[in-house]
Amino acid sequence: MKLTRRAALAALSATTLALTAACGSGGTASSGGVTIGLAVSTLDNPYFIQLKEGAEAAARELGVELVVTDAQNDATNQVNQVQTLTTQGVKSIIINPVDSAQAAPAAKAAETANIPLISVDRSVDGGKVASEIASDNVQGGTLAAAELARAAVGEVVHLQGIPGASATRDRGEGFQQGLNAGGITVVASQTANFDRAEGLDVMTNLLQSHPGVKGVFADNDEMALGAIKALGDRAGKDVQVVGFDGTPDGLKAVQDGTMAATVAQQPKVLGRQAVEQAVKAAKGEQVQQVIDVEVKIVTKQNVAEFAK
Repeated sequence: MKLTRRAALAALSATTLALTAACGSGGTASSGGVTIGLAVSTLDNPYFIQLKEGAEAAARELGVELVVTDAQNDATNQVNQVQTLTTQGVKSIIINPVDSAQAAPAAKAAETANIPLISVDRSVDGGKVASEIASDNVQGGTLAAAELARAAVGEVVHLQGIPGASATRDRGEGFQQGLNAGGITVVASQTANFDRAEGLDVMTNLLQSHPGVKGVFADNDEMALGAIKALGDRAGKDVQVVGFDGTPDGLKAVQDGTMAATVAQQPKVLGRQAVEQAVKAAKGEQVQQVIDVEVKIVTKQNVAEFAK
């Protein structure tokens, strides 16, 4: 798992720069201060809002400026935003790629400008990355499969994330590995692009062709919550749903019993560690090439530990 990510360490241009947040002295760089760019895939997802919050908290504590852009899940827009950041005097850039492969031109832009690039939550395929901070998504997918096999027996469906995102690829790989536990059979896999509304639509359609489905694994909590809405009263009773991320809404669904489990990441920790490595890189200090942030399975039995 870790070797796969190390092998994937790499790399990503000038339109409107969407400044969605800034930390420090009034949102402008102080004289002689350090400014860090953070290019987020989307701020429509509560998970990435938490990641941003963790990054902002670290920036405040370290006394650096943080300029945040929101790609709104548009890979081309994100490349443009990163290219623009390279002209804004930032000393390092953190990227949470929309699409791991399509992020390569952004990595190239940062490399050409001699600005260190740090990836967070998702890897960059092709290019130079100084540090990669991410959860072990393969392990998380394996944990999800094992938990779904404990909760359900029979046919299950897999709601997949954005096709080009490393998180989608790695969670799917881990889920397939975990299916060796037996007891469940995947009868359909379809993308819902990490989106709750799409999860609702896709699950509604899948129920037409697979009315006897007994379980759902969704690559994130947003899609899982959409699937739960599609299932209605069946969710948590004759159909078990497992999500991924451990968002507040996901944890509430676990508490309520409509979601059997979720794989909890630590988005604020991811954001914090990304800023810590970005500051080191900006100052020319040694950075840690790969940082794994632990994932944990959350069920009704231990959800109180996470829902704080």
